[in-house]
Parts: sequence; C-alpha cells; structure tokens
Amino acid sequence: MAGENRPPSVAQPVVLVLASGRGERFAASGGVVHKLRAPLAGRTVLEHTLAAVHASGLPWHLEDAGHPGMGDSIAAAVRATAGAPGWLVLPGDLPLVQPDTLRAIAAALADCAVAVPVHQGERGHPVGFAAPCLSGLLALAGEQGAASVVRQQAQQGMVRWMDVEDVGAVTDVDTVQDLERAAQLLAARP
Repeated sequence: MAGENRPPSVAQPVVLVLASGRGERFAASGGVVHKLRAPLAGRTVLEHTLAAVHASGLPWHLEDAGHPGMGDSIAAAVRATAGAPGWLVLPGDLPLVQPDTLRAIAAALADCAVAVPVHQGERGHPVGFAAPCLSGLLALAGEQGAASVVRQQAQQGMVRWMDVEDVGAVTDVDTVQDLERAAQLLAARP
C-alpha cells in the first residue's frame, strides 16, 4: 500500500488520491520540480489537495507508487481498498478542489454507479464510482483513466452528472501556466 492512508469506513467511499504521474507536461512548460511538489501559496500542490481530502472527513488512500499510466494507478488504488463501498478518483494535481465537492460526490453514490462533477459545462474530478464498478476499475491499465467504466455505466443509465460551483474540480496543474492560474484563483478566494 502506497502513501499514508486513513482506514476506510464501512459506510463511506474512499478518496483515491493519484500521485503516480511523471508530470512531463509540467517539466516541458518550464517547471523545475515535479508538479505535485510545486509551491502554491506556502504549500505544495499535493499538500493543498490532501488538505481538502482531510477536511472532507472521508477515508482516503494516496497512490504514489510510480505506475506507468493513469489506468494502472487507479487499478492499484482500488485493489488496495477493494473492500470499500465506492471510490472517488482524485488526481493529486487538483489543489483547489473543495471538501464539499468531495462529500457531494460521495453522497451521490448512494443512488448511482458513477457520479461526475461538472463545472460550467466542463467535466471534472473527483469522479465517484460505486461498488458495482469494482471489476471495471480493477481491469484498467495504461494511460487511459476510467473513461471506459464511465461509458459502460452511462449506457446503463447509471451515471449522474452533477453541476458543482467548485472551479477547483476543473483546475488541474499540468503546466506552469496552470500553476499561475491556480495561484490567482486561490488568492481571489474569500
């Protein structure tokens, strides 16, 4: 099991914080450290993400074992928490995500197989998956994330698209410019 974790609760889905990526686009854009270690308002990008996860009160798992692709990371994290009633897939590079968004996605899994946050028409994270998605998530591999599982559940009418007011759900840090935008958004928060 990778990273520090809070043990899963029987009643709550586990937030899977994915921190295995190589951050190549960030380096190519001029970043001098890995994007998750990049400073943002006195903390690293990953520390901001983890602070939101902690504040949500949900159980969590940090997957940072250096897997080759997003699918591999998701499958490993689900395997490590296979007894959970569901999972919220949260890339570690979303430092502005709000705890309320995490709790809302977790709660939505009570009546759907997949819950996807949408901010002003843009799909975001975390994407929530209920227990019926277990086998599909465990089968993931390579660069693709869990889009195939979302598509499969959408065909069965089991996906809930949730409008959220949280710009943090769609503010990932892939480039130095993204980091600057995140810093501006963070500074503008009340």
